[in-house]
Amino acid sequence: MEVESHVSGQRDIHERENKRTKLILKRSVLYINCVLLAIGTCGGPLLLRLYFVHGGKRIWLSSWLETAGFPVMIVPLVVFYFLRRKNSSEGTRSKPFIITWRLFVGNMFLGILIGVDNYLYSSGAAKLPVSTSSLLVSTQLAFTAGFSFLIVKQKFTSYSINAVVLLIVAAIILGLHSSGDRPDGVSNKEYYIGFIMTLAAAVLYGFFLPATELMYKKTKQGITYSLVLEMQVVMSMFATAFCTVGMLVNKDFQAIPREAREYGIGEAKYYLVLVMSALAWQFYFLGAIGAIFCASSLFSGIMVSVLLPVTGILGVIFYKEEFTSEKGVALALSIWGFISYFYGEIKQSKKQTPPNTEVLDSTTDAAANSLNHDYEIERRNGGSFRHSTSIRVAPG
Repeated sequence: MEVESHVSGQRDIHERENKRTKLILKRSVLYINCVLLAIGTCGGPLLLRLYFVHGGKRIWLSSWLETAGFPVMIVPLVVFYFLRRKNSSEGTRSKPFIITWRLFVGNMFLGILIGVDNYLYSSGAAKLPVSTSSLLVSTQLAFTAGFSFLIVKQKFTSYSINAVVLLIVAAIILGLHSSGDRPDGVSNKEYYIGFIMTLAAAVLYGFFLPATELMYKKTKQGITYSLVLEMQVVMSMFATAFCTVGMLVNKDFQAIPREAREYGIGEAKYYLVLVMSALAWQFYFLGAIGAIFCASSLFSGIMVSVLLPVTGILGVIFYKEEFTSEKGVALALSIWGFISYFYGEIKQSKKQTPPNTEVLDSTTDAAANSLNHDYEIERRNGGSFRHSTSIRVAPG
């Protein structure tokens, strides 16, 4: 009896230590991804606007920059591959990629969709202040809710309907009364074209999230962090390819040296702006998918939604943009809409969650297990990488 009690006590201590280690790991990974997401959400639009403010005029080039930094994600993928090869029963025969052909094709089409979205967003960013474009992009939450209802049969609540109405009203207020903040050299016609293009980008991105959710539901493959990175690389690769075709047709590659020489703050800083912009957008993508995997898509959406008004305020600070009363009203309505939507989502998730469980902890536990025990999963499946964790891309 004493021996059994001693063994049981040792087992309990070991389980507590493992739980504490996983908790530290999951929080560390989540915090890192939140920092990356904050840098990308705020830095990407600000650097893109900096390119246009000082003389940049190439829409396809700026669109290309939003995904062209995807090779940086190859580094963690190589690390994951060597870990799999080291701990796999197949050894050097372990597959370098775990994405299936069906999932590859799905992500290819989503990548082209992102390329179109990048072009629309860059076209709007060339003609609108950061503060205005950020508020317009925030309306994607309303479009996400609508497309989720149509594509994945997402149920509407009174909170989500309220959020949709508030965000639409905010966009209408900006469209009717805020043209007075248009940048120098931009005509009223160009301003409203930029307004429409940015709104169209928000609509397309609103479609992208439910489409991604549908793809996850249809796939037969288990979702892991390394697989998510591979999918992001595939999407970014095809989005970049789409924008590269536009650059070739528009002769942007030939125009880069000339544009650099004429850039308002110098040739060296021109190239620095391009490189930093590409990195900032990759931080955004890495942070977003990392937050989804370590917590949930709802948490990732909350982070982006909270940061968008911050981006608008930073635009006012750094670029001396006019913060009109209409923008203030639109900002208040947008924040109200966010709070309403996410409060409704949280209430809904609590109804669907069994008592005494925490959604965030359960999902981040799964992420930590995936990061810690890939080799065990690999060995059990004879080298075939699988995981029970699934990523649900919910509205927001």
